[in-house]
Amino acid sequence: MNGQDIRDLLSMKSTAAYAVAVFFVLACAVCATATLDGVSSVWPEYAAVLVFTGAVAVLLGAAGDPLSVRATALLTVSGPVAAAFVFAVLPVPLTGSLQTWPLGMSVVIYTFMCVRGRTLAAWLGLALTMSVAIGWAVVTGQGFLYGLSFSAINIAPLLMATFFAFTIRPLAAAIFELRRQSTVRIASQAAAAAVLEERDARLASLDALARPLLQRIADGPDPTDEEILACRLLEAELRDTLRARGLVKPDLILAARSARARGVEVMMLDDRTPDALDDDARDRIVAAASSALDAAEAGAVTVRLLPPGRTVAATILLDDLGDGTQRVEYDEAGHIRR
Repeated sequence: MNGQDIRDLLSMKSTAAYAVAVFFVLACAVCATATLDGVSSVWPEYAAVLVFTGAVAVLLGAAGDPLSVRATALLTVSGPVAAAFVFAVLPVPLTGSLQTWPLGMSVVIYTFMCVRGRTLAAWLGLALTMSVAIGWAVVTGQGFLYGLSFSAINIAPLLMATFFAFTIRPLAAAIFELRRQSTVRIASQAAAAAVLEERDARLASLDALARPLLQRIADGPDPTDEEILACRLLEAELRDTLRARGLVKPDLILAARSARARGVEVMMLDDRTPDALDDDARDRIVAAASSALDAAEAGAVTVRLLPPGRTVAATILLDDLGDGTQRVEYDEAGHIRR
């Protein structure tokens, strides 16, 4: 489940999950405190509690699915390390069955390791934890079978957790895939809606601008020179909206219209879309282009946004038919390049 985290599905990031983790740590502390009768030293019992506290913190906090190698290694050794602390100070014989509490607590960690995709490591951890218990029984003269008898009962919960993991993880993969498909579908619908909205806006604008002139041409008589000029200016503005979408700003549109009305040839090109410039940089370039158009009395002015990845973000080419051609370049910040 690349890019997914089964903790989301199991609510392992919720307040309830952290509350259960705190309860687990308190249960470990209670077990350690209640089983101090006959132990040769007290501190190893609470050292085991700290080991399990760290393990549950790693289990809840480690991201990714399956668990990372580092997190897996730490969780795997938590059981045998905690068991080693406790069994090293236990009396012989035991004064109570609860004194082997690290065996049961370690199974809780290994159960969630199975769910987090590390089933083999969980079984390895249980085997090592059982080995500590069996080794203690053998060294203290109580026999291999005695150690096996009270440690083997923890195989059953882990076996159930293994079957549960084999069931839930494929379902989790299917749920994550459905979630991904739903996200893609919603994004596609939003994009389609945006396209339709843009189309409707352009149609409304075109209708408002072009319909009166078209209706005038259709109704006759022949258009006047002023109306022909208005048609040419409108055609140029519509062309700008198609060829220079990144430059279409009210101030620049007005400046271009006035310059064209004075006989200046104006061309605007946007070769950068869809990688738009920063708003501040574009505003600077638009302001500079508007000023250049306002100052032009004849000739041609070409304003162009260049493709991304170049040292020059935009150019303004001025040809006044008298003093020659002048080219002004702008960087990504919208400032003139010297």
